[in-house]
Amino acid sequence: MDNYFSVLMFITGFAIVSLASKQVGLYFEWANLPLISGFLFTGILVGPFVLKLIPTEAIGKLNFVDEVSLSFIAFAAGSELRLKEIRSRLKSITCVTTCMIISTFTIGGATFYYLINFIPFLATMPTSSRIAASILAGAILVARSPSSAIAIVNEMRAKGPFTQTVLSVTVIMDVAVIVLFAINSEIANALLTSINIKIDFAALLFVELLLSLILGWLLGKFIKLTLSCRLNSEVKAGIILLSGYGAFILSTGLRNVSQEHLSNELLIEPLLICMIGSFIVTNWSQYRDEFLKILHDIGPAVYIAFFTLTGASLALDILARTWPIALALFFVRLFAIFIGSMSGGKIAGDPIRNNVVSWMAYVTQAGVGLGLAKKVAVEFPDFGNVFATTIISVIVLNQIIGPPLFKWVINFVKEAHQRGKAEFEGLRNVIIFGVDDQAFAVARQLEVHGWKVKLACMENRYITGMGAGQTDMQICRIPQIDLDELKRIDAAHADAIVVMLTDEKSYQICEIFYENYGTENMVVRLNNLANLERFHRLGVMTVDPGTATISLIEQFVRSPSAASLLLDMESEKHMVDLEVHNPHVHGLALRDLHLPFDTLILSVNRNGHAIVSHGYTRLEVGDKVTIVGSQESLEAVNLKLGI
Repeated sequence: MDNYFSVLMFITGFAIVSLASKQVGLYFEWANLPLISGFLFTGILVGPFVLKLIPTEAIGKLNFVDEVSLSFIAFAAGSELRLKEIRSRLKSITCVTTCMIISTFTIGGATFYYLINFIPFLATMPTSSRIAASILAGAILVARSPSSAIAIVNEMRAKGPFTQTVLSVTVIMDVAVIVLFAINSEIANALLTSINIKIDFAALLFVELLLSLILGWLLGKFIKLTLSCRLNSEVKAGIILLSGYGAFILSTGLRNVSQEHLSNELLIEPLLICMIGSFIVTNWSQYRDEFLKILHDIGPAVYIAFFTLTGASLALDILARTWPIALALFFVRLFAIFIGSMSGGKIAGDPIRNNVVSWMAYVTQAGVGLGLAKKVAVEFPDFGNVFATTIISVIVLNQIIGPPLFKWVINFVKEAHQRGKAEFEGLRNVIIFGVDDQAFAVARQLEVHGWKVKLACMENRYITGMGAGQTDMQICRIPQIDLDELKRIDAAHADAIVVMLTDEKSYQICEIFYENYGTENMVVRLNNLANLERFHRLGVMTVDPGTATISLIEQFVRSPSAASLLLDMESEKHMVDLEVHNPHVHGLALRDLHLPFDTLILSVNRNGHAIVSHGYTRLEVGDKVTIVGSQESLEAVNLKLGI
């Protein structure tokens, strides 16, 4: 009973620490460092070598957290391997993947074998143990980080053949490393237990891999059955995680039984089982989207728990003595990646300009690598703790250095499509694409409120059909949608654009403004709701004529005053967004900002996030402030904030 109570106490304490770890990770992200670095730092801080909030005894009791997390990591790796998405560049993907696995495994493993002579606690190991540790190290150094790569690609809106190849190679290598580790783990176990590595061992290895494959297929069937049931997503997520944990329990049980009743241990690889199950659900199931959503939803909590516990498990006394070894392995791995990516790209016939720098895209490591290092610590206690600490140090270095290198190479090959940098000149300029009745009505309303309006159309008949003297607005013709035409109409100085064309043409215009000018205020009249998400990813505000009237009537019912302000029906009150450019008000609290008495600040938007404003909210340059007041007072506020 006391044992169960102590486990419950450890779980409760660890849950509280994990909540703190989440917050620390956010601070690291704010400093442009990886989230997992914050989780690892928290684990180190609360671990048995610093604050001792998680004692050594607790780490052993919380081993099930590692196993549940590892099953999730294997599920995530398998879900990223989607066969339909890798067919278009199969030659490049195959060549680069093969060459990098060979170079990283051989060079990394050989280097580790040599460096064992300089690692405390390992230098006295016999040759068989050295070979076992080296092949395991070589396998783990092969691992990549699909989650980090995907996050960077999404952040930079990267697209193109180079990006597609990098993503596919990264995902396949994380899958391949689990298979490679399973094989090397068997070989290492044979070396340490003096099994004759001949026909008997080959047969045993074949049986174990076949058994893992069958169990993975059965797990995939079980997950599909779970997803087909009418249960809420939380229950399904719990069942899926427990099924992954069950693979570890089954593996341990089978190993214990085989030790007692067979001449050799029977080892099945739970990570391989989970990965195969996930791969089957992702590629041959109608429940793929639901499965991916569940993994996406539970991922943050799993990563917080896993990386925090990993940090707490680090033996800092060993780390202090092995950091030069970790640094040497880090640079050797970079060299091995360069050799593999360069040779693979050359064999595939990829451009030499890309081959020379492509190694920078493959540096990052995270979940799978850490998971395998932790597994070595458990499976091979003779050298596992020192081994894991050394390898985890290399992985942390890769995770810190890798993302900046990946971002640089994406920019170098010109496949980044990030938002450009907007410039403010103190004027309010808007370009309206389209010259129908609604476009002219919007233009007139904006002119009334002091905006400088420019109309752009793609056909001469609209311009000639206006008639001389019918309007004094500036109307420009653009024969085609491209950057040169937009430069000709001085698009760089537009503070806002309104697009009233077909959805395809509207998207082309918004994408050019997003990437080249960084225009934040983009409004599109939507024709097809199916394109909504596409525009929202660019930060475009959309108006659907089919639903706008309904939403407006609803707003009048729920809040007549707000709707009246929104439509400018209050003759004396107007609502506008103003951007803070005056450095003299930077850091000034709203309560100390002397504004006209008939104005009211409704909200402050900073870096795309709305802030619930109050008197003590301090302004920063770049903030967007939503203010309501008279036209005259708003102009005064604009002068105060925008100088």
